[in-house]
Amino acid sequence: MKINLVMAVFLGWLASAQAQPTNSLPLWPEGAPGALGKEAKDIPTLTPYLPDPAKATGAAIVICPGGGYGGLALHEGDHYARFLNEYGIAGFVLKYRLGPGGYRHPAMLQDAARAVRTVRANAGEWKLDPKRIGIMGSSAGGHLASTLVTHFDAGKPDAADPIERQSSRPDLGILCYAVISMGEMGHGGSRNNLLGKAPSPELIRELSNELHVTKETPPCFIWHTFEDKGVRIENSLQFAEAMQRAGVPFDLHVYQKGGHGMGLGTTQWNPEKRHPWTRDCIFWLQVQGFAK
Repeated sequence: MKINLVMAVFLGWLASAQAQPTNSLPLWPEGAPGALGKEAKDIPTLTPYLPDPAKATGAAIVICPGGGYGGLALHEGDHYARFLNEYGIAGFVLKYRLGPGGYRHPAMLQDAARAVRTVRANAGEWKLDPKRIGIMGSSAGGHLASTLVTHFDAGKPDAADPIERQSSRPDLGILCYAVISMGEMGHGGSRNNLLGKAPSPELIRELSNELHVTKETPPCFIWHTFEDKGVRIENSLQFAEAMQRAGVPFDLHVYQKGGHGMGLGTTQWNPEKRHPWTRDCIFWLQVQGFAK
């Protein structure tokens, strides 16, 4: 199914407006760092989707929906979480702050890091293994996920907030037709929303994540399609190449068919029309000990 990036963002906004999760948790109950107000756009949240206890593996994945850092696509959030639940994995959909709300880097990275810390800090309550917490993202959400797998920290052991004592390092990453670079091969709209219209060369380099892979980067499942007209395939190829140089395990899949923003294979919830990436990803997650 072909769908251009603008349409994907529009569908994401529309779906988000129609679906209001009732069990979302604010990442910072007292207000996010750098918050510009107290409206919904200023409050990053995490929405848990827990699997049937009979299937649960104890693994969890934080999910960063795509949308060009200008919106959040439901089919790359809720749909992914429900898909992961089928295989015993808890999904946590992140609503992170966005460019149109007046936010720029590092607000988005702060939200993603806090999401991983929150899941890890509450692993006992949710019956999770704190050493099996991954992150997943599509398009610009994939950029956010790739930013965290290359820009994590160990936490602050002396922090008053117990959540801030936790490491923000994901135990694995899943990058779906991801924006990786903020340079020429990146996506201009995502760059403008994340960094503004005139970012410095230093900032562009800092957020071009193919340049920051190290041996400490966690294993990743990376996939793209030949037909993608929204985000260049070089983003995935160069990130995989950087992982190879660093000696970090990864799965790289380039499929001939499939357009940008397709999620599980269609923007509608239809298990009968899933793209083969879903099958390959679950096999990889089984190898990592995340899925049944």
